[in-house]
Amino acid sequence: MTNSSSRFQDKIALITGGTSGMGLATAHRLLSEGASVIITGRDRTRLDTAATELGHSLGKAAAAERVLGVRGDVADPADLAVLIDTIRTRYGRLDVVFANAGVASFQPVGEVTAHEFDRVVSINFKGVYFTIQQSLPLLADGSAIVINASVNVHRGIPGATVYAATKAAVHNLAHTLAADLAPRRIRVNSVSPGFIKTPMFHENVSPAAHSTVLTAVAAARLGTSEDVAAAVAFLASDEASYINGEDLLIDGGLIAAIPTAML
Repeated sequence: MTNSSSRFQDKIALITGGTSGMGLATAHRLLSEGASVIITGRDRTRLDTAATELGHSLGKAAAAERVLGVRGDVADPADLAVLIDTIRTRYGRLDVVFANAGVASFQPVGEVTAHEFDRVVSINFKGVYFTIQQSLPLLADGSAIVINASVNVHRGIPGATVYAATKAAVHNLAHTLAADLAPRRIRVNSVSPGFIKTPMFHENVSPAAHSTVLTAVAAARLGTSEDVAAAVAFLASDEASYINGEDLLIDGGLIAAIPTAML
């Protein structure tokens, strides 16, 4: 990816769940605009592969300085402590946090187990909450936080009771944290992606259902991880300095527009 912008020159950005999809695309975007990026993931092999991919556009020395992969589970407080200590030692501060790590989970309400409920809430809500909480001592005044919510916050989808509830929680968290962190001029916003072509999308939507999905999208296409990355980069940049506590839908018009194909 090439980008002539230097909006994030000398900035330090943490992206959780950065080994694929929207997280990895955002890491590429911020790196291309001058940032140093820290990505996290639970799988060491995938993490190392993603870090190597990110470093390909840089020289060896620059990659070693500007790309850091830290293995960890955002739902595990011990892993978060290691992450924050590693960032403190390596960079000393943070300027951007993209709280992106999450899992999808879709079952009829009567089939949701207590174990699955706890798993999804721990990653999608608890993980986001404590990633941000533990990052606060490193976040510079005037920095930016972006939370990955979901279009499910705005539209009910069958089988998404737990998943949607966790996304509603982090959507609201952006509003509350924007007020809570106002004295430090730390802006907090969320993005709500719609149907985005990611590994998670393909795991949960069969190829046969793609055409049905597209009939509901005014843009008549699936979104890309790069679409989301561009929105996250905007919200994290100084260009969005007067945007705070908001949610940005990235859905091709799924919520706001009714396509002709549906009429």
